[in-house]
Amino acid sequence: MDLTSLSDIYRCVVDNCVKEYELSDTARDIWLDPLVPVKMESGTFVLATDIDFKRDTLNSLYVPYIEEQLKNILGVPMKCEIIVDPAAAASKSSVETLMNTDNINDTIGTINNKITYTFNNFIVGPSNNLAFVAAKTVAKKQHEKFNPLFIYGDSGLGKTHLLSAIQNEMQSNYPGINIIYIPAETFTNEFLHAISSNNVEEFDEKYRSADALLIDDIQFIAGKDQTEEKFFHIFNELYNQNKVIVLTSDRPAKEIKSISDRLRTRFSSGLIADVKPPEYETRLAIIQRKAELLNFSIGDEVIDYIATKLKSNIRQIEGVVTKLNALYMVSQLKPTITVAQNVIKDIVTDHQPIPVTIDKIIGEVGKIYNIDPEEMRSQRRTANISQARKVAIYVIQDVTGLPYETIGKEFNGRDHSTVVYAIKSVKEEMERDSSFRSVVEDIIKNIKTNQ
Repeated sequence: MDLTSLSDIYRCVVDNCVKEYELSDTARDIWLDPLVPVKMESGTFVLATDIDFKRDTLNSLYVPYIEEQLKNILGVPMKCEIIVDPAAAASKSSVETLMNTDNINDTIGTINNKITYTFNNFIVGPSNNLAFVAAKTVAKKQHEKFNPLFIYGDSGLGKTHLLSAIQNEMQSNYPGINIIYIPAETFTNEFLHAISSNNVEEFDEKYRSADALLIDDIQFIAGKDQTEEKFFHIFNELYNQNKVIVLTSDRPAKEIKSISDRLRTRFSSGLIADVKPPEYETRLAIIQRKAELLNFSIGDEVIDYIATKLKSNIRQIEGVVTKLNALYMVSQLKPTITVAQNVIKDIVTDHQPIPVTIDKIIGEVGKIYNIDPEEMRSQRRTANISQARKVAIYVIQDVTGLPYETIGKEFNGRDHSTVVYAIKSVKEEMERDSSFRSVVEDIIKNIKTNQ
């Protein structure tokens, strides 16, 4: 745990007390969690409660536990003093209650809907300068040297912001321009639907008539042979007509191993620009600019706290500012470090990856091998179905870590030994065949990226 505040230290103390002394949830909820860390000085850790009765009970029952865990965590003996301060305790209670107010999420949604991604509200720094300049150039249709523009970087660093800014700038400067901006997953699903409904010609006409094609997360099409083939021909036609093509990815084109060489070569033929996690100064500017857009005032010490705590994800940084603003609008809760600390905890939790479902994994593998998920779950043993099934079993175990018995039940009750054999077979083939290994690795990466 990063013990950078009194609250961090005390949270760790409580967790240890519950674990070491087997305290009940009720004891934690009533006696320990409501305490507010006030200060730590001269070998004393001061906590505040709201009434004398609670202080007396805490001193007799829980202070020895707290002192023992403070020594374990801090490495030095530490006295615990409980003081009565109704204002401090009420402040903590109000913050925790307000964080769960139903109106907050509605307010956040309203705030986000009012913000348009443009170049003017994109904060530029050394980490993203090349991508920003290239995107602005492309938006002016001065894209000959940059076509295609390939922007890559981790999630939450501004790739989607730049795509939206290009779209908004071009629509403003060139009325009537035909811009298609779409995630690669949606492109894939549209194409598969066009095949099943016998509307491929209509699909082709839609994309080949575009003046600008902006595709987010292009790595998603890797390993999907039919989709790759279709995109290859669309790409060539637009490129030969000098239409704008901008692609984003979570990695450089050369690292999308299971994509065809001809597509990888074309993706690399224009300008490749990366976006990296923002530097401290850029993070400060992002927070300040976001607050300005919301007409919301945040103190310098709070801005510094947010910039120091959140270092690698712009979306999270902006999300904290948005939630602070929503809390103020709904409950007049001013943006202090204590409030920011609670918001950051919630935002980071909210942005944790959603557990991947087995259905999603089987569906993704099915798209790669053109096998219906139900066939993979069936008892059929044709070579292509059997291969897809083994890959799906391997990926499920790799991504979810589920027990073999649980995985077997998903495939029509197959037993433990069948799952072990499937995983072993895939591992051995990955060692023998680098192309097959790349396909499997890309399936896993795509699934984890799109959680």
